[in-house]
Amino acid sequence: MSAHCQLTRRQPGFGHHISHSHRRSKRRFDPNIQSKRYWLPSEGRHVRLRLSAKGIKTVDVIGVEAAVARIRARGGKI
Repeated sequence: MSAHCQLTRRQPGFGHHISHSHRRSKRRFDPNIQSKRYWLPSEGRHVRLRLSAKGIKTVDVIGVEAAVARIRARGGKI
């Protein structure tokens, strides 16, 4: 599965591992993606969202209805 947030669109960043001798090799910085289940009262069902830690906090502030509306407005599938 891809490591991206459905709400904030956070995705992996790329960089280098740098050893003590300063040799570089590629690495990937993945966001903290969690799968979280929310109750969606307007549809009378649960939805499972793949959110970053910041995305979970955003849902707590704006509410699950507004978050799902934002995801759907961008063409995201729920």
